[in-house]
Amino acid sequence: MPLGTAIHNIEITLGRSGQLARAAAAVVKLIAKEGKSATLKLPSGEVHLISKNCSATVGQVGNVGVNQKSLGRVGSKCWLGKRPVVRGVVMNPVDHPHGGGEGRAPIGRKKPATHWGYPALGIRSRKRNKYSDNLILCDGVNRRDYFFLRLYKNKKYIFLK
Repeated sequence: MPLGTAIHNIEITLGRSGQLARAAAAVVKLIAKEGKSATLKLPSGEVHLISKNCSATVGQVGNVGVNQKSLGRVGSKCWLGKRPVVRGVVMNPVDHPHGGGEGRAPIGRKKPATHWGYPALGIRSRKRNKYSDNLILCDGVNRRDYFFLRLYKNKKYIFLK
C-alpha cells in the first residue's frame, strides 16, 4: 500500500481479525513503512506501530453522516437505548459524592468524583506499563496542546507545542 492510504478494520496482532477503526466514518492513515512494521495515525491522533503482515481494508468505513442525523425528540433517543443522564449535584448525598447541600451548593471536594468516589475528569485511567506501550509512538495530539512524544527506540522524551 502506498503511504497516505486511508484504511480501516486493522488487525493489531496477526490472525486476531480487525480491531482498529471499525466505527462509522472511521479512517486511519498509513504514514510510514519501515522494515517489518508500519506506522499508522489513528482518528484520535495517536501514532501506532503494527506489523506489516497484519490485514486491513482500504478506504473509509461507511455511514459517514451518522452523527449529523437529527433524532427529532427525546423518545427517539430512548428507542436507541440512550437513557437520560442525571447530574450528581442534583442528587442526594447517599446517591452521589457531589449530592446534597442547600440550594445550588458546590460539589464540596477538591476534584470531581464518579458515583463510586473515584476521581473523574482529566484522570488517566490506562494501566501503567501495558504491553502495547512500546507500540504507541505518540499519544493522541487532540487531547492536549502540550504533550510528550515518546520516541520508540531509546525512550527519550522531547517537549512539543
